[in-house]
Amino acid sequence: MISVARLAVLVGIAGLIPFIVGTAGLFLMPGNSVAILAYFYLYSAGILAFMAGIYWPISMQLENRCYPLSPLVTMLLSQAFFVTAGIGLLLPTTAQVVVYTLAYMALYLVDTRWMRIYWPAWYRQMRLVLTAVVLMCQVTVGAWFFLIHGA
Repeated sequence: MISVARLAVLVGIAGLIPFIVGTAGLFLMPGNSVAILAYFYLYSAGILAFMAGIYWPISMQLENRCYPLSPLVTMLLSQAFFVTAGIGLLLPTTAQVVVYTLAYMALYLVDTRWMRIYWPAWYRQMRLVLTAVVLMCQVTVGAWFFLIHGA
């Protein structure tokens, strides 16, 4: 039987594949850049919304406790990231570059500052690595876009 930690790491690594392939695709197939960017940011939104979804069940377990976050704040955080993911899809690419990069940074910050006590050490280490790769992809895609389009 596979442990939860091992399974989470495998799923997390598999979840990086579309980020990495999308980033590489811009350099390898620049003629398809419009579609690649669209899929890259659609996937970015989906993963951001998925990651934000974890705060909702945590808020249900908090009851009336308010350390480090109240149930209301935790639910609002979940919704803020979810709405950011959705609204980001409606924005022009220049704004998506900024929105998704900042949103992933903020999500990691929330997890490591305020939600830290809820995550085991292996999860925090995994999130650091996964977030670093995602942010490198976001920044690389953004730099590519601004260099090519001069926006």
